[in-house]
Amino acid sequence: MNRGTIIGLDIGGTKTAVLCGSPAGEILWRKEMPTGAARGFHPVYQQITALVEEALSSAVGEVLALSVSIGGPLDVEKGLIKGPPNLPGWADIPLKSLLAGRFHVPVYLEHDGNAGALAEFYFGAGRGCRNIVFLTMGTGFGAGLILDGRLYRGTADVAGEVGHVRIAEEGPDCYGKPGSLEGYASGTGIAKLATMMYPGLWEGASVIDLYRAYSSGSEPAAEVFKRAALYLGRGFALLADLLNPERIILGGLGMRLTDALVEPAMKTFAIEALPAAREVCTIVPASLGESIGDYASLSAAFDQGGLLRKEAH
Repeated sequence: MNRGTIIGLDIGGTKTAVLCGSPAGEILWRKEMPTGAARGFHPVYQQITALVEEALSSAVGEVLALSVSIGGPLDVEKGLIKGPPNLPGWADIPLKSLLAGRFHVPVYLEHDGNAGALAEFYFGAGRGCRNIVFLTMGTGFGAGLILDGRLYRGTADVAGEVGHVRIAEEGPDCYGKPGSLEGYASGTGIAKLATMMYPGLWEGASVIDLYRAYSSGSEPAAEVFKRAALYLGRGFALLADLLNPERIILGGLGMRLTDALVEPAMKTFAIEALPAAREVCTIVPASLGESIGDYASLSAAFDQGGLLRKEAH
């Protein structure tokens, strides 16, 4: 039986993947490229569409849709990209209409936090849950919310922009607001935090460079992660108290920096969260691991287009 193919695009500030997936969530073909986000929209878009052309030639049966996971803010219904912090120059980009006009198939877009939440809800650590929060914890910091078994978007489709919440009076500025949760708990933010705390020592360093230093016994690196973890833990508590989820699921750094970042954040969470909220909420890494972006890229088509085969969930 011809099941058809969904072309998935996982567009991030650091890397972009294009893949072919089945309606059951099987990954059939995949290619990845460095995004090179500093180049602006048009050069990146040209490379993405070239990869989509390759994917189309590898598709099995009918191409059912193009499905995109990308950082916000964005207008999902209009398919308009509205200046994500990790994609400079992507302001008011009508990505949905551009892709639909070029490839002549239905196109669905989703905020990467929402897409990650849907991926874990369908296939990962959120399976069987009714209320989950998924945290991206990558170059930026966003959330996807599944409440009462459904994706929650909010009135203006900006629910989940938890990275913009000011968690401290001062701190790194990653989203036009110094002291935001994104400033303390995203990859970009932690690198900026290191520069603020130790001017000259970590100039140009990435969060991975910091983690290598931490793993080698660097006291300054340990202090950077200690500060970041304090505010991340407060962020966990805020989400648990406000939304009362069964699971908070961690993508990105939450899967990779367990000892330096997540474990100390959990100690703060245990102190800050209401006991009733804390007792029913487990905080876990995304069980899809490094493949979560692939499944997230298909999730817009599953959720908005109804293309998920029922036996897959």
